Amino acid sequence: MGLFTRRSQTTDHQNAGAAATTLDVDPALAALTGDYVIDAAHSSIGFTVRHAMVTNVRGSFAEHEGTLHLDGADPARSTAAIDVKIPSVSTGIADRDAHLLGSDFFDAELFPLMTFRSTEARALGGDAYRITGELTIKDVTRPLAIDLEFTGSAKDVYGNERVGFEGSAQILRSDWGLTWNAALEAGGVMVSDKVKLTFDISAIKQG
Repeated sequence: MGLFTRRSQTTDHQNAGAAATTLDVDPALAALTGDYVIDAAHSSIGFTVRHAMVTNVRGSFAEHEGTLHLDGADPARSTAAIDVKIPSVSTGIADRDAHLLGSDFFDAELFPLMTFRSTEARALGGDAYRITGELTIKDVTRPLAIDLEFTGSAKDVYGNERVGFEGSAQILRSDWGLTWNAALEAGGVMVSDKVKLTFDISAIKQG
């Protein structure tokens, strides 16, 4: 079940054939409304990119923080803010990580943060949502839409109220100035311009 559902109703006070669309809010889901902090220890922000035209390289950022405001009755009023520490990138290969942190890619000494700030949230039906905002990498800010699935809510063993979301987005890294590449002898390039970003978020309700 999504954060809310819509239904159409007719009453004796309406003209024949007319219908009004109202919010049918599940009280349990409406109770999720509030401010949340992302639990980095139980969340992941990662990426996948095609390497040498034949396989995928996967990586993640171990250090990130963020906040969410959820509105169970009106998802359009929900917001998100995430800060990712670029130096925490890991692909499992130290030399590759060092290359990513250097001037060919992230130039992490000058630009240590990647940030996302939401500007719009939309319910797509069921548990599906789309949050649109501004992604900043290397001081370049461009719009980004993230498709999310609400994966549930629960109280953990410490009494914390948690919610979960998972989702993804696809970007062209060149749009953010990440343009390094190398040509392959057989044709094509070493690193695809297309990058898939992935989000697996657990957040704890505050207050």
